[in-house]
Amino acid sequence: MAYVRDESRNSDEPIAELVKQLSEQTSRLAHQEVELAKAELLAKGKQAGVGAGMFGGAGAVGFYALGALIAGAILALATAMDAWLAALIIAVVLGAIAGILALAGKRKVQQATPPLPEQATESVKEDVRWAKSQAHTTPQ
Repeated sequence: MAYVRDESRNSDEPIAELVKQLSEQTSRLAHQEVELAKAELLAKGKQAGVGAGMFGGAGAVGFYALGALIAGAILALATAMDAWLAALIIAVVLGAIAGILALAGKRKVQQATPPLPEQATESVKEDVRWAKSQAHTTPQ
């Protein structure tokens, strides 16, 4: 049976035991990477939800702007200048608010996309680079 000498432990372990340890550690590492990916995707999902909520707010405020615009048109037909002009000013202000909310919501959704676990991906790449460097430096 072949043995590998590990200076840090001052013991001889069979290669089979080292392979078993490698398998266990690799499995544990993969599990941790999956947990990191889940946490990262949950955070991005929450951010996308906030952006979607802002889109909903923009739709509601836009609906009110349409109502005010309609009220302005009705008042314009019913009376002289003052009442419809006030309604028209309110409609323009509500429309501007809807536009601002829509742009803010769009920015939040763009920040959450693409929904890829970037930290987990980088961590896996780093683990692969480390494993490759260890494989090249391990005496045979």
